[in-house]
Amino acid sequence: MRGYTVEMSFLMPVILLLIMSSIFGMFYYHDKNVICGAAYETVAVGSTKARNQGRTGEGEIRALFEERVSGKCILFDRMEVTVSMEENEIEVAVTASKRRMRMSVLKRMRITDPETKIRNIRRLK
Repeated sequence: MRGYTVEMSFLMPVILLLIMSSIFGMFYYHDKNVICGAAYETVAVGSTKARNQGRTGEGEIRALFEERVSGKCILFDRMEVTVSMEENEIEVAVTASKRRMRMSVLKRMRITDPETKIRNIRRLK
């Protein structure tokens, strides 16, 4: 009986380490998917707003991202959002960190104007 207790005292920390590591891994990939989805939605909405309303500001797009992330169960507490807008492209870059874990997400989308292309094609016919 004594040998079994000694073996378990060495084995249980390893088992607990594996369980906790897998839980942190699941949180990492969950948060990455949530942040990636929020960044994609932000870029898509920003592209549509820029097409319909003209030029939108970087602060407005940053607020759209923060609105999509707020209220979500996210382990990463420090997020930095960088928005850059060019003439025909919007880019959202997010870096998040929690202690030693870090992630970065980059989403880009072109500002398209399909209505004018469709009108031009119909006009040619």
